[in-house]
Amino acid sequence: MRKIPFSVQILAGLVLGVALGFIARANDLSWLASTLDTVGGLFVQLLKLAVPPLVFTAIVVSVVSLRGVANAARLALKTLLWFGVTALIAVSIGIGLGLLTDPGRGVNLDTAGATAPERTGSWTDFLTGIVPTNPVGAFVEGNVLQIVFLALVVGAAALLVGPAAEPFVALNRSLLEIVQKALWWVIRLAPIGTLGLIGHAVASYGWDLVAPLAKFTTAVYVGCAIVLFVVYPLLLVTAGRLNPLRFFAGAWPAIELAFVSRSSVGTMPVTQRSVERLGVPREYASFAVPFGATTKMDGCAAIYPALAAIFVAQVFGVQLGVTDYLLIAFVSVVGSAATAGLTGAIVMLTLTLSTLGLPLAGVGLLLAIDPILDMIRTATNVAGQALVPTLVAAREGTLDRDAYEAAGRRDITEPVGTDRQPARDQELVPVPA
Repeated sequence: MRKIPFSVQILAGLVLGVALGFIARANDLSWLASTLDTVGGLFVQLLKLAVPPLVFTAIVVSVVSLRGVANAARLALKTLLWFGVTALIAVSIGIGLGLLTDPGRGVNLDTAGATAPERTGSWTDFLTGIVPTNPVGAFVEGNVLQIVFLALVVGAAALLVGPAAEPFVALNRSLLEIVQKALWWVIRLAPIGTLGLIGHAVASYGWDLVAPLAKFTTAVYVGCAIVLFVVYPLLLVTAGRLNPLRFFAGAWPAIELAFVSRSSVGTMPVTQRSVERLGVPREYASFAVPFGATTKMDGCAAIYPALAAIFVAQVFGVQLGVTDYLLIAFVSVVGSAATAGLTGAIVMLTLTLSTLGLPLAGVGLLLAIDPILDMIRTATNVAGQALVPTLVAAREGTLDRDAYEAAGRRDITEPVGTDRQPARDQELVPVPA
């Protein structure tokens, strides 16, 4: 019997989870809903457990493997540039949909009971969030951005120290191999985790909860779909000269898992493997993907805050002008980095509302349906986190285009490099024309 492809296994888990969720909700089976929640929660917890050591060792090894700091700086700059470009496009779509659909018009909600969330975003969060007060605390708390910062510093130091740092680098290489092996034991459980995650979501949230905010929910899903299936393919074709179908074939396992897990960080190991399968060199992927998992959020930090700000303004009867829309765009492009230490769309939304002077209590109106919105937001985030490294590698001439074309025909659970040169051995230098 031929092995069932991993993406098909996840799809089967998705379908079965939806069915079990409907059964649990229709028959009020609390034990089934609780079981699904436990199964899904344990899977995400196992994924997150592997993230700190994976990020640290991968980035340290990658930085040391680079030929020079200037090359790394160029790649980092181009990555940030594409983060900003795609975020600007996404927020423009969000604003356009908000003006077109008027998601807050005619919505009858009790604003008196809405309260501001406990956590709010501020422009100082980036500086306070990126530098840890305690290196051990960054790993204990799972703060990926702080771990990325530490790994970059340690990797750069090891690179400059030279041969004396080789035992330390060798230790990190060994740890990286061990963590990756253990991690893919967990990844193979993704179909079961998907079943639990989507099953719990269906059992917990029904149409009766979504109905009052149906127009807003639809606008968020439509906006994310436009970015996913229109903007990203156009960028792949025009900027990267790449076939979009091959990209989605390679990245789809990560996008699927992001949709059900609602966690960019939890999905990050699968995203990184997907990006490497698409032909992006491992040295670059191991930097760009973890960094993107904390700062590249086209769904949570661009489309959603734009639509939500317009929604809150309309519900509270506040008129927005051109300056306000420009501020929304500014916050979406820059603010995702400012809230990187405080993950979550709610924090990003509070930053947007406070910048515009809108009532923070408006966040409370959307909390009930946030898990439903978070599924498509996170899927969009992760797709963008895979897109940018692929585009940058393609434009730099370091993308393995044969691997890119074959990505959808290989199972993601197969080790990278089984049918081509190992990604870590590829050079991050432009290919001569």
